[in-house]
Amino acid sequence: MSAATPLPFSACTWHQQVAHAFSRAAPHYDTRAMAQLEMGERLWRQLPASALRVLDLGCGPGLWSARLAQHYGAHSRVTGMDIAPGMLQVARQRYGNQVEWQQGDAAELPLAGNAIDLVFSNLAIQWCPSLLPVMQEIQRVLRPGSLALINTLLPGTLQEVADAWQRPQALLQFHSRQDYLNAAREAGLALGHHQTQAERFFYPDMVAVMASIKGVGAQVARPGQRLTRQALNQATQRYELKREPQGLPVSYQRLTLRLEKPRS
Repeated sequence: MSAATPLPFSACTWHQQVAHAFSRAAPHYDTRAMAQLEMGERLWRQLPASALRVLDLGCGPGLWSARLAQHYGAHSRVTGMDIAPGMLQVARQRYGNQVEWQQGDAAELPLAGNAIDLVFSNLAIQWCPSLLPVMQEIQRVLRPGSLALINTLLPGTLQEVADAWQRPQALLQFHSRQDYLNAAREAGLALGHHQTQAERFFYPDMVAVMASIKGVGAQVARPGQRLTRQALNQATQRYELKREPQGLPVSYQRLTLRLEKPRS
């Protein structure tokens, strides 16, 4: 979708809906987020050798924030930021004060300008309805010469789920690769590297598939609506037609961005 295309619920309630969905998902996130964790490991391999002030943008229950704090050592200062208070509550319970936990919106970061050495963001900004404000905020908070490492998702993600439910409009409508590149360029960020990669993960049955997407805040029902048993049975039958020897496939189209704030 274009940078201005809204998610499939009212723009005026976007923050509340996303925060609520992810807060509900928080207690089970790590056990259901196999795909997100594996894709995060690929982003982790691109970390710079040093960084004193680090922002984990869309930190979820805090795994990457805690790892960043350990990786960069006692002299670093890591902020784990998320829009969902439930995610931050779980993060605080698990990791304590080794990280500064802060609620915030990626399009309105509550941080000073030119303050951050590294923005790390694993599969978070695809939830933002408009990309340009997010990129502008990342550019604003980064110090000149510093990096943003971002994993996000492209159209084609969860295609099997959309096909099975025959409700593609109820899933997130993903921004295109060009949308991300255009927004970064317009915000004044230099593109150091970008990579698109198809990722496939397999689950034993429909229950596990649904748990994996609900566990990270995604859903196939519109907010306030319930899925019927009949709809579930029909979706299961359609999904079973896609079964492979490894199980039921779920596809992600990953985009990794390495962005730099120019020194001048």
